[in-house]
Amino acid sequence: MSSARAVDTATPRQEVVPAPRGEEAARELAGRPVTPRRHYGWWIASVVVLALLAELVLNIAHNDAWEWGRFGHYFTLDVVRHGVFLTLELTALSAVLGLVGGVVLALARLSGNGLFSGLSWLYIWFFRSLPLNVLLILLFNLAYFFPHVGLKLPFLPTLFGHDTVSMAPFAWGLIGLSLNEAAFAAELIRGGILSVDPGQIEAANALGLPPSRRLRRVVLPQALRTIVPGYVNQLVGLVKGTSLVYFVSLVDLFGIVNQLESTNPQDVVPILMVGVAWYLVIAAVLTVVQFYVERFFARGAVRTLPRTPFQRLVDGLKQARLRLAEAVTR
Repeated sequence: MSSARAVDTATPRQEVVPAPRGEEAARELAGRPVTPRRHYGWWIASVVVLALLAELVLNIAHNDAWEWGRFGHYFTLDVVRHGVFLTLELTALSAVLGLVGGVVLALARLSGNGLFSGLSWLYIWFFRSLPLNVLLILLFNLAYFFPHVGLKLPFLPTLFGHDTVSMAPFAWGLIGLSLNEAAFAAELIRGGILSVDPGQIEAANALGLPPSRRLRRVVLPQALRTIVPGYVNQLVGLVKGTSLVYFVSLVDLFGIVNQLESTNPQDVVPILMVGVAWYLVIAAVLTVVQFYVERFFARGAVRTLPRTPFQRLVDGLKQARLRLAEAVTR
C-alpha cells in the first residue's frame, strides 16, 4: 500500500479544465463562413425598377410615333456628320483655349499682386454675368464699334492688328466660347488649388522647392482630383453651348438639325431624335474619359484604385459562378 501511494505522488493526474462557454462560442463563430448581409428590400426595389425600365424601353421601341425607321437615314447623313465634326472641333479648341485662360486667370487671382488679382476678378465677373448668346451677338457685331483691333502701347507703333470685318464666323464662335469658358474654368481651378492642404504647401516651402516646381509637383497633382469632375461637367455644358453659335451664322449640329426640320417638316421627330442621340453620344464619351482621368489622379490618394466597369463585370461573373457552385454542392 505504501509503494502505490508513492507512485501516485510521482505522477499526478492532469485534469483537463473545460473551456469557458464564451470561448467555445467565439471559436465556433470564427469558424463560420462570412456571408454578406442580404438586403431583400433592395432586391425587390431593383426588380420593380428594372421592370419599369423595360416597359419604358419597349414602349419607345414599338411606338410608331417615334418613326425609328427614318432615324437611321438621318443619323448618318453627310450634313449631320459635318455638323457633329464642327461641334467637336469647336468644343475641343474652346476647351483648350479656355483651360489655358482659366489657369492664367486662377493664378492671377491667387497671386499677391493687387492689379492682376483685381483684373482677374473683373474678367471673371464680367464674362460669367454675360449670357453666352448675348456675348456671341456682341462679338459678331464688333466691327460696328471696332473695325480694326490691335495691340498697341502709347507712343509706339501697333504690334498686332486685324480687321474685324473680314473675320470668319468660326473665329467669332471660337472666341466667344473660349472667353466664356475661361471665366468658368478659372473658378474651378482656383477652387481646386484652394482645396489643397496648406500644410502640403508649407512642407514644399520648407524643402526649398521653387514656385514652378511646387505648383507642378505638389499643388496640381492634388488639386486636379478636385478640378477634374467639375471641369468635365463644364465641358459637357460647353458641348451644349456650341448650339448657340448660330447667332454668329455658324451651322453646327444643332443648326443642321434646324435646317433639316425646315426642309423636311414631315420628319421632325426623327430629325430631332438624331440631334438628341448625337449629343448623348458625345456626353457619354466625355463621361468615360472623366472616369479614367479621375482614376489616374486617384493614385496615391486611395489604397485601391476604383474598379473599371469591365473589372466589375468580371468580378460579378466570378462571384455568381462561385455561388452557383456552392448551391449545387449543397
